[in-house]
Order: sequence, then structure tokens, then C-alpha cells
Amino acid sequence: MSLCRRGSVWWIDFVSPNGLRVRQSAGTANRALAQELHDRLKAEAWRIAKLGERPRRTWNDAVVRWLKEASHKATIETDKMHLRWLDRFARGKHLDEINRPWVDRVLDARLAEGVSNATVNRTLEVLRAILRRCVYQWEWLDRAPQVRMLKEPTRRVRFLTREEARRLLEALPGHLSEMAAFSLS
Repeated sequence: MSLCRRGSVWWIDFVSPNGLRVRQSAGTANRALAQELHDRLKAEAWRIAKLGERPRRTWNDAVVRWLKEASHKATIETDKMHLRWLDRFARGKHLDEINRPWVDRVLDARLAEGVSNATVNRTLEVLRAILRRCVYQWEWLDRAPQVRMLKEPTRRVRFLTREEARRLLEALPGHLSEMAAFSLS
């Protein structure tokens, strides 16, 4: 039997064409709704097994898998911070619904917070890394939208204060001190 009742909730139980057993709660006490969900799941499993269609994956699926595979990164905590920020826009969204206008809305929302271009770029880099992995490694998508970075200053400009320059010249040996003094002037 494909549907059975446990308490007041209906449960779905069937074997897909590729031999995997699907057993899950329908999450409803209404038999008609449970039957509809059962039929949809069974039809999707058939299309995947027989027609070679890919299952529709969500952003959450991609993030969970990416976090498992990228747990070795030195910047994983920073990436998690950016993912938490992205979650308000992408939670539950299907990967094939992520397109260039959606990326532009995310970019505009991040800029509206008043953060620098570099901060926006770090968020976009995490988004781009996940989408590229969905295309090239996991084969969940045929293509991903292009995510372009914003312009950043080519280098950080910082000048030494007079006190820092004085301490530097005092700490250097004589032959280097003269070169540093020339460079500072």
C-alpha cells in the first residue's frame, strides 16, 4: 500500500524505478492531499529514472553540500557569514530560478546596506563558487548566471604617521635607515 495512516498523518511509501525506496510523511491528515503528493513524487522519480531528467535542487541543498566539501577552507567562517546574509534571498529557491536579474537584486540589496565593494564582492564570490560547483562538478544545472564583481581599489593606500616613521628609522640598521628616510621623504 502506497499510503498509510500513522496517527492523524498520512505517510507515503513506494519503490522508485531505480530501486530506491521512498518513505516519508505527507505532512497532512487529508488523504486527497497526501495522494496528490504521492503521485507527484512517484511521477518525478519515474521521469528521473526513465527520461534522465535531473531532480530540481534548491539553494539549501547546494549550500549544505558545499559546506561539507569546503569545510577545510581557512575562510569558512567568513563564508558562513555571507551565506547567512544570502539566506534571506535564496532560502528554498530552486537553483534553476537563480538568474542574472536575481543576482542584480542581491547585489543592489548588499550595496544598499552601505558596505564597501570588497564586502559585496566577497558575498558574490561565495554565491558564484556554489553556482559554478552546481554546474561543473555536481551537474545539477546546465548553466549558471554570470556573476560579475564590482571594481575595487587595486591596492590599499596607507601612510605612516610621523611617530611610526620615527620608530621605523630608529629600529633599522644605519645602512637601511638612510634608504628608508629617503623613501619616506
